[in-house]
Amino acid sequence: MLSFKIRGWNAYTPSLESADSWGNWLQNKYILPTDAPKPGLKNIPLMLRRRFTTIGKYSVEAAMPILAENEHIPLVFASRHGDVELTLSLLQSIANNEPLSPTSFSLAVHNAISGLFSIARKDRSEATAISASENLIPFALLEAATQLQDNEHVLCIICESPLPDLYKPFASSPPFPYAIAMVLSREEGDTFHLKSAPAIASEQGQNNELEELMALLLSHRHCARFPSTQDVEWTIQR
Repeated sequence: MLSFKIRGWNAYTPSLESADSWGNWLQNKYILPTDAPKPGLKNIPLMLRRRFTTIGKYSVEAAMPILAENEHIPLVFASRHGDVELTLSLLQSIANNEPLSPTSFSLAVHNAISGLFSIARKDRSEATAISASENLIPFALLEAATQLQDNEHVLCIICESPLPDLYKPFASSPPFPYAIAMVLSREEGDTFHLKSAPAIASEQGQNNELEELMALLLSHRHCARFPSTQDVEWTIQR
């Protein structure tokens, strides 16, 4: 079992920009409006702002409110599929024998968002980009909590977006794009415990990973469960 503290957290998707709005959605699971205002990234220089794709913008909106100005902090960026729309467009260009856009290619790599975020904040702290086919949230927190051995605080950003129709038969994805940012700490905040164990049948844990984590962060539950296909279940407890 690995223990850590969370100094602060914030989650973002258009129309769900506060803990209360996330709590309301979690209880009612309504369809989000498609005409909600998009993130403005007002604190990001205009030329750099244009380089952030959708999940990159959401990541910035989620993380900036929980960081102090000029705070230097290591970053763990986690996404299962990354910017999959952009990646698919590049693959389609290859299939059509069209030249690839160097800019699009550079923004499609998995650590592009963490790199842009570091540049925008002028923070040269180490950044780690990870992915996982399942249990992304437990693995992201495992990586961030492990880095607390060498750092007082670690920023963990988890973001996802719906898969394009072409990929939907092959993998699950969230109903809308989102980003969740958490500052893990050695000393500050509420304590959480992360552990893995042989899987057990349970009604809890049948939600998707987003709902499990949000219910835990909002204190709707004291334990989030993340089952896997490997007969191992990860849990995060308060």
